[in-house]
Amino acid sequence: MADNVVQQQSTNTVEEPLGLTRLSLDERIYVKMRNDRELCDRLHAYDQHLHMILGDVEETVTTIEIDEETYEEIHKSTKWNIPMLFCQVALLLRVD
Repeated sequence: MADNVVQQQSTNTVEEPLGLTRLSLDERIYVKMRNDRELCDRLHAYDQHLHMILGDVEETVTTIEIDEETYEEIHKSTKWNIPMLFCQVALLLRVD
């Protein structure tokens, strides 16, 4: 019985840099990417380089336009759903 408790504690602790990512498997995560892209999704898998397989992805792309008359910034967001997505580490800025 004590061995089971030790095993459960060791699987729930963070002992390596990617440990937090391991704890987020099959959980909803937020991913900030380059080019003003954001993903809200479920983490299915990842590798040691932090390439990720994501499911039930809602991608939001934000664009900024300048109003020619007032010179104000206009922020526009476009959202769409993607059933499954492979995400390269070179595009990542932040994972929450």
